[in-house]
Amino acid sequence: MNCNKAKQIDLVSYLKKQGFKTGKTTSNEVWFYSPFRGEKTPSFKVDYLKNVWIDFSDHKGGTIIDFVMKYNECSICEALVILSEKSFSFHQQPKYRSVNKKPTYSINKITELTNQRLLDYLTNRKINLQFAKRFCFQVYYSFSNGKELYGIGFMNDVGGIEIVNIYSRDYRKICLGKKEITTINNNSNVVSLFESWSDFLSYLTLKKQIPQESFIILNSTSLAKKAISLLHDYSIIKIFFDNDEAGNIATNLLIENYQNKVIDNRIHYKSYDDLNDYLMKPK
Repeated sequence: MNCNKAKQIDLVSYLKKQGFKTGKTTSNEVWFYSPFRGEKTPSFKVDYLKNVWIDFSDHKGGTIIDFVMKYNECSICEALVILSEKSFSFHQQPKYRSVNKKPTYSINKITELTNQRLLDYLTNRKINLQFAKRFCFQVYYSFSNGKELYGIGFMNDVGGIEIVNIYSRDYRKICLGKKEITTINNNSNVVSLFESWSDFLSYLTLKKQIPQESFIILNSTSLAKKAISLLHDYSIIKIFFDNDEAGNIATNLLIENYQNKVIDNRIHYKSYDDLNDYLMKPK
């Protein structure tokens, strides 16, 4: 079982087979009573055509892989094993193709981070490997031009994968799938925001632990506006963006919307490009 095959499993059929109760159903969507909590009004929606879900109670969503990871509190590798063991009894998701949109890549395999060169890359950037292995994985993928590559992957909220390839200049940093932010909810009133997963892991490395905070990784400062609607319930908003124009714009945007809640932590590494640059260089 790989990610492509897993995403072909019909999510509605999967949820029904697990015994989750449905609510309103239309030609395009099915509402479920949330699998994650008891509720009187269904807040968990599945889009038939896109084969993705969204839980409106906590603003989380994604593919069937994301659901299995969250429901079973497991890694992406463990989720694929779970789906592999059960998928024989589920229908495949019907294929809806667009004449204008053709996939230019395929994900061939996802594993835990074990490749020594990738681990050496992270070590050279002073990133703690224990944290890296918890939040990242090893992705083997190929393009329609026949080029086969592999790199370090980090998943966003809709199943897209941020890739860092340490060998190819042309494909060094790309996103396979839709570009989106990554949220990690630890039920805290404090949230820390980062531009990239490497800065997020640098923060954990500096802290030497995972703090009792929630985290939002933008994966691109162009997605800063999307984070605004997710910040209402936090009393403290900590920002760790880059020290460049894009970082300034994203920081100012959040300050404009949450003036008294925002703490701009860039003051602690103002002489460095970003948080990972601060971690790497002697102080």
